[in-house]
Amino acid sequence: MLSVQTAHPTLGQQLVGSYSNLFTKMLMVFVGSLALWASAKIQIPFYPVPMTMQTTVVFMIGMAYGWRLGGLTIMLYLFEGAMGLPVFSGTPDKGLGLAYMMGTTGGYLLGFFFAAVLLGWLAEKGWDRNYISTAIAMIIGNAVIYSFGLLWLGSLVGWDKPVLEWGMLPFLMGDAVKLALASLLLPTVWKLLGNQK
Repeated sequence: MLSVQTAHPTLGQQLVGSYSNLFTKMLMVFVGSLALWASAKIQIPFYPVPMTMQTTVVFMIGMAYGWRLGGLTIMLYLFEGAMGLPVFSGTPDKGLGLAYMMGTTGGYLLGFFFAAVLLGWLAEKGWDRNYISTAIAMIIGNAVIYSFGLLWLGSLVGWDKPVLEWGMLPFLMGDAVKLALASLLLPTVWKLLGNQK
């Protein structure tokens, strides 16, 4: 079940082996969901709005785990949130469960899944091995999240509202910093491991 052998091993496969047993896979998915939970709760002061490291963790999970385990990890995280656990940014103050997920951030949460799957697929093609291709992958992943998030937001609040000003523009500067950090981290770890296959 859930074979994850790829032409280009992901960083996760390199670090913990080829995911040879179900327990290892389940543990990685669970730990990844906890990392997402923690990243949603840590707010870093930034201009013009505080930032969390959540999108960075989504991208790192996707690229390190590959598209199958990365997608499962995001699915578990979303399931935890749907069940009412306060795993999302702003919970429980801004609501819990499906009521929160159907609100203005719902599209971004859905975008997390598709971004992680896409970045995992790109990592399995070797995109996480050098700085330029990793940065391009991260930019594509960010565009996926914004696409789902803005479409959802606009549909919810109405396209006559300043959707871009509410849902994208204040976050671009922080996203640039986070993408730069993530783009540097993955290829650097590969270089330290001395494995560029």
